[in-house]
Formats: sequence, C-alpha cells, structure tokens
Amino acid sequence: MELDITTNPNIKPPAKIQLAGLTRAEIAGALTDFGIEPKQVRMRAGQIFRWVYNYGVTDWSSMTNIAKGLRAELSGAFELNRPEIVERQISVDGTRKYLIRMAPGIEVESVFIPAVSKTGALCVSSQVGCTLTCKFCHTGSQRLVRNLSAAEIALQVMVAKDDLEEWPSSEGGRKLTNIVFMGMGEPLYNTDNVAQALDIICDPEGLSFGRRRITLSTSGVVPEIVSAGERTKAMLAISLHAANDQLRTQIMPINKKYPLAELMAACRAYPGLSNAKRITFEYVMLKGVNDSPRHAVELINLLKGIPAKVNLIPFNPWPGSEYECSSWETIERFADKINAAGYASPIRTPRGRDILAACGQLKSESEKMRASERRTLKEK
Repeated sequence: MELDITTNPNIKPPAKIQLAGLTRAEIAGALTDFGIEPKQVRMRAGQIFRWVYNYGVTDWSSMTNIAKGLRAELSGAFELNRPEIVERQISVDGTRKYLIRMAPGIEVESVFIPAVSKTGALCVSSQVGCTLTCKFCHTGSQRLVRNLSAAEIALQVMVAKDDLEEWPSSEGGRKLTNIVFMGMGEPLYNTDNVAQALDIICDPEGLSFGRRRITLSTSGVVPEIVSAGERTKAMLAISLHAANDQLRTQIMPINKKYPLAELMAACRAYPGLSNAKRITFEYVMLKGVNDSPRHAVELINLLKGIPAKVNLIPFNPWPGSEYECSSWETIERFADKINAAGYASPIRTPRGRDILAACGQLKSESEKMRASERRTLKEK
C-alpha cells in the first residue's frame, strides 16, 4: 500500500529545487534529473534561463512559450523565489541598502548607489563577514561565517532589479549599470563562486551586464589576482590605503602575508591591463595616518609604470572605530598632488552614510545585534 504524502503528517514531500541563481548548465542538469527528454533539455534550459534572468519572473505561469501542462509539472519540483529582504533602507541621497537573508543565520548587505553622472552601481557582497580585519572597516570586525554561493551573489543583483523595477534586462535606460564587489568579504577568497556568478550576471540573454561594467575589489590576495582576471575579465580595484609596507601592515594585516612589492608585481601582470583598462587603487583618507604630502609622494612612486587611477575615499565612521576622516582641505591637497603626477584621482562623494551604507560600513544585522549584546553585558 502506498502512503499518501499529502495527508500523512510524518512524511515531508521532497524539497523543491531553487532555479533562480543557477547557471545555464545547472538548470540543464536539474531538468535532466527531472526527466525532460534529452533532445529538449538545451531548449528548455534556455527558455527558463531567459525568463528568470531577462524577464525576472517568479511565477511559472508567466513562461508563456512553455506548455501549460509542463509548467504545472515544473512548478511542483522547482522554485523561482527570491531570498527574504529583512530590511530595506533609503538614504537622504537616494542610496538604497538591502539586508538580505539567504538562509537562517546567513545575512548580507547590498547597496545600490544611484547615478551621479550616467552610472548607477550595485555594491554586492561575496562573503558573510570577513577574515581580513582591516582596522578601518566595519565588516572586518565581523567574523567570517562562510562564502556566498554563486547563486547567492547573483540573487543580490536580482533583488536590486526587483526593487528598481528594471525588468526585462534587455531594455535600455537602466538605473543599475555597474556591479562592484566592494561589499562584505574578500571576493578573491571566493573566486570560483564569484566567477560563476559573473557567468550569470554577464550572460547577454540573462542579466546582461558587460564584463567591463564589473569591478572586483581585493585587499591584495596576490596568488588569485592574475587568475581571477583571466577567468572573469572584470576590472580590478586594489584596496590599498597606504604606500609603504610598515603603515599598510599596521592598518591592513594582509600586507604582512603579501607585501607591496608582490602586490604591485601581480597588478602589472593583470590580464588586459592598458590605458583603456586601468586598475583603480582605492585609498581611504584617515586623519593623521596616511594623508600627508609625504604619503602622496610614496603613492605616486609606488604606482609608476602601472596604468592606474586613484579613488580617494573620505573615511566613513562607524560605531567603535578608532579613526577620523581627513579634513576636506587635506583630501583636496592630496588629490592635487596625485593629479599633478598624471593619475586621475577623483574624490568619492560619501553616499548612504546616514544608513551605514557607505564604503567600509557594511555589517550583517545579526552580527550588529550580537555586538550590541556584548557591549551591554560589558556595561553591566
């Protein structure tokens, strides 16, 4: 006698497979396992891929070029859901921050930064937490929980597109034009999943972002830099913040493992490096720490021979930080010196500070709550 799983409370039906976030090959594999005829797998996978990533559908009934009966069967085995948005905040400057729960206890923050000129960027996370403990970064004060999967990275983009109402992906006039891996975590400690996510994000029949619209920001994981460039063909940004080993090791412990000479050698070997594909060196301005004329000269000398621009970032404060932001006059003098040496050095306008969405301020809500509880216990 067969048991009826729909009425027997002790037997759970098999869990549905989440398709949103999967690559073409993974969707094809899931359809093969489901029992789709081999001759139809490639076609069906392509149809579903376009519906999910070009049109952003979350309901099987929208897939009008798939027979109604097959849609009903697929809906019983597969899901197209988005992860839960725990919190959505909008800054006074229009910046949007999303706290996204990927799974129980797995929360990340993503930030949409609206266009100043023609480009609007989504800052995505690659890990929950971080291992690098950079002294000026809020995320660095959160322990690493785990790497994000390729699906969880791609889904951050889809959540933002839902909120911005930017479907289908093939339409012009986007608000969201660029993806920057500058959120929580070190992307080059999760290179395989980041690269696989970019295959989804950059597919012209899917989310359709050009590879030159993607920037990988690394704190200097030297062994992964060249291979990541070969695999992703993305733009590269180096989270630099100091141009001598002693100071950089003080504020960025990773420099002890991969000192500046090794980091610069890897930068010079980055695939496709040219005046048309420059490396961005990010430099957060810390009052009395790295903002003197001497530090500017060190930076100029360090970058000699590398097609580069310098992105000067006013330090964004966060609770418990030991640093202050350099004065605007100091930042402008620093920028003038870098510009005079032939390196473009735009000063990044702080965005989303009021909602802790600016550079270096991201931290998952569960970790914020745990930190708050620890402070309360200490006060008692």
